[in-house]
Amino acid sequence: MKTHLLILTIVALLTACSDRPAAGDTTKAGEDVVSIAKEAYLYGLPIVLMDITRRQMNNPQTGTLYAEPNHFRHNSEFPDASFRNVVRPNADTYYSIAFLDLSKGPLTLSVPDTKGRYYMLPMMDAYTNVFAAPGTRTTGNQAHTFLVAGPQYAGATPAGTQLIQAPTDMVWIIGRTQVNSKQDGDRIVIPLQKQFILAPSGLPGQKNTGPVIAGDTSFPKGDPNAIVAAMPVETFFQYVNALLYKYPPPAADSAVLRRFAHINVGPGKKFELHHIPSGEQEAVSALPKEIADAFDQSLNDKTGLVSGWNIGHKVIGTYGTDYLSRAAVAHFGLGANLREDAIYPSAGFDATGQPLDGANRYVLHFEKGKTPPANAFWSLTMYDPAGYFVGNPINRYTLGDRSKLTVNADGSTDIYLQKDNPGKEKESNWLPAPPGPFNILMRVYWPKEDMLNRTWTPPGIQKLP
Repeated sequence: MKTHLLILTIVALLTACSDRPAAGDTTKAGEDVVSIAKEAYLYGLPIVLMDITRRQMNNPQTGTLYAEPNHFRHNSEFPDASFRNVVRPNADTYYSIAFLDLSKGPLTLSVPDTKGRYYMLPMMDAYTNVFAAPGTRTTGNQAHTFLVAGPQYAGATPAGTQLIQAPTDMVWIIGRTQVNSKQDGDRIVIPLQKQFILAPSGLPGQKNTGPVIAGDTSFPKGDPNAIVAAMPVETFFQYVNALLYKYPPPAADSAVLRRFAHINVGPGKKFELHHIPSGEQEAVSALPKEIADAFDQSLNDKTGLVSGWNIGHKVIGTYGTDYLSRAAVAHFGLGANLREDAIYPSAGFDATGQPLDGANRYVLHFEKGKTPPANAFWSLTMYDPAGYFVGNPINRYTLGDRSKLTVNADGSTDIYLQKDNPGKEKESNWLPAPPGPFNILMRVYWPKEDMLNRTWTPPGIQKLP
């Protein structure tokens, strides 16, 4: 469901045609408004992707991820290769997902004693920042009650309840509970999920039986990135302006919003393309495609790779005023966690820098004691170039420390990445690849310090003869 890729490359691609001015509140004399529009587009992209995702998930026609507003949707099975609602989904945890509308008042969130089972309930605001992450790492495995309130809430917090105040009235909870096998999921995880409960304030632990907020049935199905890329720029900025009005931006954004005001991008403003100078209207209109193409091109860049891996950017999960990182993460993996909760090294190249391709066979070799350092768990997941699971004869999309991996006599572990079955003796360690290009995402949940400080980095993927 989340990764971070090659920010420096995207910076170069998106700034190649104009010099970005220093942050400020006025437009430079003679400055090309295209540069302002580009900044504004990147600023607004995560907010729009977030709202499209909300509208889709609150739409009963979307099926597998549908949830009524202010109610949990507990997914109790792993997605398969037909799943297209979210890029880079995982096959490690069962999701407990809810979009909250706090404009009518706070909600009570009750979580059970998970008996040591790892879980996390990260909460994102409308700007895709993780502002709270209850769970094993932060609040432990004991039962808890939280009051989740909007930014304007000034009421009391009930005894025995912890207040979580959200920066915006829209909140996306993307809960994850560790699953070790289907049997484990059925026996342990599904009963736990039923005890994650949202309810109106004052009714902790009771099922939410209050009025259901109507879902949004007006938005098309499909990949949110593709929807945005096809959206005319005038429609996009009008959408951004409406969201900025509905979910007021943080004070730290005031400087860039004063710049964006020069092209009528801001809370409640009205962007109209014909108000852009005629000589620059074409360039502004081309921004959706230009930026989408820049993100796609970044996947082929090798800048900063470590043994073929992009080991991740330090700005993830919460972004401050780093709007480019925020946009890139939203594009490549909307819903990314804080680094302290999960790190996602990714590989589209082998150890020699050649693109990974199912026409070849590869091995990822971990020396004894050198598997990914996780306090919770780690996994490797196979994706096609668009970021979706790859159909294969054994319906296997991920391998990790909870898989029944065969360990070599010397204590090392080999993972085989290839299209064809490597044989009965190696099948337990086989992660099936598609016939063509592919990429790998490593998930390390609750990473240890040597991964956070990058003392440990993944070994390179080796091409086999």
